[in-house]
Amino acid sequence: MNSVSHGASVNDGATANGAAPRKLNWRVVDIVVASVLGVACGFVFLAWNTVGYAWFEAMDALTPGLGGIATGIWLIGGVIGGLVIRKPGAALYVELLAAIVSAVLGSQWGPSTVYSGIAQGIGVEIVLAIFLYRRFGLSIAMLGGMAAGWGAFVLELFTSGNLGKTLQFNIIYLVTLSISGAVLAGAVGYFVVQALAKTGALDRFAVGREQHRA
Repeated sequence: MNSVSHGASVNDGATANGAAPRKLNWRVVDIVVASVLGVACGFVFLAWNTVGYAWFEAMDALTPGLGGIATGIWLIGGVIGGLVIRKPGAALYVELLAAIVSAVLGSQWGPSTVYSGIAQGIGVEIVLAIFLYRRFGLSIAMLGGMAAGWGAFVLELFTSGNLGKTLQFNIIYLVTLSISGAVLAGAVGYFVVQALAKTGALDRFAVGREQHRA
């Protein structure tokens, strides 16, 4: 673990020629902020367990698989964590912690919520890793949200019995999961992070300094 004394400029800053040689090991401030984000997202998940699930059920009643359109908010923790911390493991950590908070405080899905958090967080991590943790724009956030949905889709093939359902159901569910992940997790998560950065709350991170340079 890197010491806080190394400072944000060494870990996240860019050189004058435009390169960004930064350290990807975690600082204490990274752990603290990621933990705060995880707990906050956990409370969002807890609220969405009622509102979002009602929406999910209503859509699924119209057309089986259409309920995936309501899932995006459950995927947002990984996107937010990845965009703020910008280091390996951040997306997984925030999404998993949020899932644990939701499960402990009364998620109707119990321990399986934690498994979902792992699968969804890994989805975002894969996207950020592909771009070497160097790209964090809106398009990457939306792709990360979609990948979180794909992680959920793969997990639920086995844990929710979706593997035994019709091909039509699984296609519709995958498409709606992808759309919801891109919009409700990716786009919403991106603009939430930008809004937080504008308040000065993220000045110790690259996203906060980018707002000051804008």
